[in-house]
Amino acid sequence: MITTTRIPDGFSDWTGLLALIRTAFAYMDDVIDPPSSAHRLTPESLAEKARGEICYLALEDGVPVGCIFLKPEAPDCLYVGKLAVLPRLQGKGVGRRLLQTAEDEARRRNLSRLRLETRIELMANHATFAAWGFAKTADRSHPGFDRITFIEMQKVLPTAAEQRQPEAVSG
Repeated sequence: MITTTRIPDGFSDWTGLLALIRTAFAYMDDVIDPPSSAHRLTPESLAEKARGEICYLALEDGVPVGCIFLKPEAPDCLYVGKLAVLPRLQGKGVGRRLLQTAEDEARRRNLSRLRLETRIELMANHATFAAWGFAKTADRSHPGFDRITFIEMQKVLPTAAEQRQPEAVSG
């Protein structure tokens, strides 16, 4: 059974979490340019990232199999980064569960949108995020590139009142 939890105080397996991220992102290595920022992470910088952001883990029998990093942005947005799931569990709902956790966190913080970035070459990711309710909001380029290298996508979250309203019935 897979559960999600906020990264616990005292978590120390930064090397293992970094290996999870790099394993999940490995398929991108020969596809995207510039290379993934996951290659620049170290156990120490990942620990620092977790201290400055909100990190949730997906656990299988207590072992991390996925993660998501979240960062509030002004004025009303929660940035989603480093969404990673081990390849053997991709397509099995773990990523969707982590994004649901992000939605719940945004609502607790009274933030109305989720925002993420995905590389231009990763069309399957664009389609997956679109299926999960995200829409493309911008084309962007990494510094030093004169072409689009990634897109921004956002998901507007329904308000609590909108969530409670019953669906209209047509006759």
